[in-house]
Amino acid sequence: MFRRSQTPGRTAEQLLLMRRAGLLVGQTLEMLRGEIRPGVTTLFLDALAEEFIRSHGGVPNFQLVPGYTHTLCTSVNDQVVHGIPSAARVLHEGDVLSVDCGAELDGWNGDAAFSVVVGGREAGRPEDLRLIDLTDNALWAGITALTVGGRLYAIGEAVENSIESAAASDGHDYGIIEEYVGHGIGRSMHEDPQIPNYGVRDKGPTVRSGFTGAIEPMVTLGHSATHVVDDDWTVVTNDGSRAAHWEHSVAVTESGITVLTAVDGGEARLGELSATFASLDA
Repeated sequence: MFRRSQTPGRTAEQLLLMRRAGLLVGQTLEMLRGEIRPGVTTLFLDALAEEFIRSHGGVPNFQLVPGYTHTLCTSVNDQVVHGIPSAARVLHEGDVLSVDCGAELDGWNGDAAFSVVVGGREAGRPEDLRLIDLTDNALWAGITALTVGGRLYAIGEAVENSIESAAASDGHDYGIIEEYVGHGIGRSMHEDPQIPNYGVRDKGPTVRSGFTGAIEPMVTLGHSATHVVDDDWTVVTNDGSRAAHWEHSVAVTESGITVLTAVDGGEARLGELSATFASLDA
């Protein structure tokens, strides 16, 4: 884990550039939501995302990762993360699809993900809808735990507490993925410090004003154990249970929180949670 006493911080000018990159990612994901339907392939979604990012002056930053050639990671059902888009992967009504997207714009990066039921919520099993919702709620619990002068690993504690509260309410045990965690983000998509999605004994570095990080809980309907399949990328659950993945890139200053990859900057959801929103938009 990252053990420096303080997180890195960004200047006001750098935060504006981070917002531009994050907004491009958020707009890409918003566009993709309207294209997800039964019969579509994950490769089709990938092509749409690449064209959108490049046409807006960005670069798909997943393609900057050595050995990866796609714009998205598209993970279906028991695939947790890093699913490779394919012409052979046709989406079916009721599938749980997680879409992870990143873009670099003017040398700065954004990274975000969402999970959805193919065919809409009316096509989803109740347990899948609950999984998607509680993972989303856990993400926002982690986001609102991010405060200047606070400790970074309070994020993971808040994420875990949110999931455990949902589990107690449902009477169902959910698996919190521990092998894959959030991270700092800035000039590179993946930077120190790592941000666990669960509570740890170490409280982590103190959060400086201007810190930017990606928070991304991954939760399963079953056990948390996973493995990587033969393509050397796709992570699946060992027990075949379905998984959900949500992510946002976030900035925090003395003025409050900006969700860099949310189209509205996170204003609506942060307001619902009584958290302080700080706009970076003109």
